Amino acid sequence: MELPSNLLPDEASPEWMNKGDNAWQLTAATLVGLQSIPGLVILYGSMVKKKWAINSAFMAFYAFAMVLVCWVGWGFRMSFGDKLVFFLGKPAVALDEKFLLGRAFLGYFPTATMVFFQSVFAAITLVLIAGALLGRMNFRAWILFVPLWFTFSYTIAAFSIWCPEGWLAKLGVIDLAGGFVIHLSAGVAGFTAAFWVGPRAQKDRDSFPPNNIILMLAGAGLLWMGWSGFNGGATFAASTVSALAVLNTHVCTATSLLTWLLLDSFFFGKPSVLGAIQGMITGLVCITPAAGVVQCWAAILMGIISGSVPWYTMMVLHKKVKLLKLVDDPMAIFHTHAIAGGLGGILTGFFAVPKLCRLFYMVPDWEKYLGLAYGLQNGRTSAGFKQMGIQLAAMLFVIVLNIVTTSIICWFIGLIVPLRLSDEELEIGDDTVHGEQAFALWHDGERFVTSKHNKVYDTDDFSHVGSESIGEVQMV
Repeated sequence: MELPSNLLPDEASPEWMNKGDNAWQLTAATLVGLQSIPGLVILYGSMVKKKWAINSAFMAFYAFAMVLVCWVGWGFRMSFGDKLVFFLGKPAVALDEKFLLGRAFLGYFPTATMVFFQSVFAAITLVLIAGALLGRMNFRAWILFVPLWFTFSYTIAAFSIWCPEGWLAKLGVIDLAGGFVIHLSAGVAGFTAAFWVGPRAQKDRDSFPPNNIILMLAGAGLLWMGWSGFNGGATFAASTVSALAVLNTHVCTATSLLTWLLLDSFFFGKPSVLGAIQGMITGLVCITPAAGVVQCWAAILMGIISGSVPWYTMMVLHKKVKLLKLVDDPMAIFHTHAIAGGLGGILTGFFAVPKLCRLFYMVPDWEKYLGLAYGLQNGRTSAGFKQMGIQLAAMLFVIVLNIVTTSIICWFIGLIVPLRLSDEELEIGDDTVHGEQAFALWHDGERFVTSKHNKVYDTDDFSHVGSESIGEVQMV
């Protein structure tokens, strides 16, 4: 029987390529990209004080662009290429059509698809780090920080954990979509960088209200729905495992959000939109390393844990631990990503199902992937504890890596440009840093101000409006 003409292989659709997998992988990559732009751009820009809306959104916007250029220039092959040392690949470009049109190292699609898919994961990691530095980091310092941290930290974690030649990958670490590589890295690096950059102006630390809560929810919604591509695409196939990964992602996230909301309501008397968003994020982060290799009931348990433990560290422990109070982390990246990502990695080592690991990894030695719960159940207790040990080793490696590399990078950048904005820039915000205002008509809720850098209109534009109305617009 002959295949339909649209399924026949040709030069553009070689025999090894699965068109369905390729289409899903490109779609998943686009969904992850949308999490950053516009998702986190909107979330950051609306979650901060009005005077920092442009700066916060722009930090994310710039990081996304810079990482993509670095990725094809050297980052992809440092993360997934030929081994240079046990924790890093050889730097090389990913620009030649012969390389890009060949089969990817995993899956049934071209390397070009893999390069794009992995690039948006790398990009969102830097965007997440930005959340810990909003409202005071010198933008010129951020311009330098992004390529340096990407090159000397992200590529090391990615190669070690995700590349088949990486040392932790060979040991058998389970990190389906980046609980360690992305979220733990971003949380620790962001917290470390925030320590070196220093805090926001005291006035901003005392009062930092979001400028648009409805828009903030829109950004959060893009982040949540985009996670279908984040975890569903990490299986590298349009398969049963990808379907389970997507379902587990949303079940865990909803459970985490509701858990956080209940805790806020019980202890503080009112449900909080900000709290619900934090609970959403911790659920998304916690399920990331486990999404396709745990049962759906385990995803619910992980949601309860991810909605309660980071809640406790943020709402209770943060006020008691001196270091947590000292470091200014305006988006709580440490709690929502470092704590939740670490929890996810540990819980993955406990709940990972052997059969699901076999379906995901499809390797001859799949039996080494075994959650402790199933090791205890099946009489393979030592194998279960070994898996937990590997998960903890990966967690420790990522923490130490990011503390050391981030500190060195911040020290180096500080020799070139100041890490922190000047007092005048901290006082005024966007208009001084970028010469632009996000809200031209209602600047700081006081009066209309025409920026000297970004003039919005002349009074002649209001020739059709009565003088009394113009006076009301300009009135303090």
